Amino acid sequence: MTEQIVRSCDDGVMVLRLNRPDKRNAMTGAMYQALADALTDAEADLGIRAIVLLGTPGTFCAGNDINDFLSRSPDTPSQPVQAFLYALARSSVPMVAGVDGDAVGIGTTMLLHCDMVLATPRARLRLPFVNLGIVPEAGSTLLLPRIMGHARAAELVMLGEPVGASRAVELGLVNRLVEPDALEAETLAVASRLAAQPPGALRDTKRLLKGDRGALEATIAEEIRIVAKRLGSAEAREAFTAFLEKRPPDFSKLR
Repeated sequence: MTEQIVRSCDDGVMVLRLNRPDKRNAMTGAMYQALADALTDAEADLGIRAIVLLGTPGTFCAGNDINDFLSRSPDTPSQPVQAFLYALARSSVPMVAGVDGDAVGIGTTMLLHCDMVLATPRARLRLPFVNLGIVPEAGSTLLLPRIMGHARAAELVMLGEPVGASRAVELGLVNRLVEPDALEAETLAVASRLAAQPPGALRDTKRLLKGDRGALEATIAEEIRIVAKRLGSAEAREAFTAFLEKRPPDFSKLR
């Protein structure tokens, strides 16, 4: 377990903390793998009755680490990323997230797999996949329309503009808002209440609420395929180069 993902367990609750504050908890391959391993372990352990996802004060997750992302072969999907995405899709353990500050890219799409999300008023969710010349992942192209309808989902992913905390509650992405100094305690309190429920009934209920897992996994696979294809495109090269050069991208001459 990388120190950038801190795992702890107490009274049936597994806490997974993204712990890379100097990089705004941007995700590396090692972090994806550590999370995938933790979710897989929790799924096999009936003693784990709830999972909590937390970031650090002021930041939940800034998305993929761009340099780590660009170091991969563009036509070869990352195995740790895939392992994490499928572990999310297959998890039957109730999951609660506490979000403070930015939740970008995977920082938002992982929340779609949580059963309850608490956030602070300074939380900001953003899905800038199209802005980077790629497509959304983690099954979000299936899950977002389910949650909020096609039109709202399209606005979220096609424009990639930030969504404030209150709007996230309105859209059904967040259950409720809490103050920053109470976020962790309240998130853990929700998880403890879940852990006190009958575990078998709880897992079965989550499976039923999630619906057809096969459809979700098929969507994840198709998203992975298209992301891998698009990473080699001129659009993605321009978007990532502009990001690293801290300038607006120019897609006007691309066909």
